[in-house]
Amino acid sequence: MFGIAFALGQGGAPSGGSSGGGLMGLLPIIIMFVIIYLLLILPQQKQQKKHKEMLNTLQKGDKVVAAGGIHGTIVGVDEQRNVVVLKIDENVKIEVQKSTVASKIENK
Repeated sequence: MFGIAFALGQGGAPSGGSSGGGLMGLLPIIIMFVIIYLLLILPQQKQQKKHKEMLNTLQKGDKVVAAGGIHGTIVGVDEQRNVVVLKIDENVKIEVQKSTVASKIENK
């Protein structure tokens, strides 16, 4: 047992090293987590919030793009089933999940 402690540098006499080394050792890890949060997590949360607001404001007549690249005009919204009815061509209507609407096309 003494041999293992001696090999690890923790002999019987206390060393004259700096105190608080544990906190200084954790500081780089804490800084990395803060940077990851600011660069990755925070922008993603903002984007998700913006997308959710866009989905809540969808209404009849809006032109949208679904996740599969399908362009269409909303002709109906069923809030209970969470479905949007898109008109993609004359006499062609499809139902897609509301969450698959990727973006709203602004009329210019």
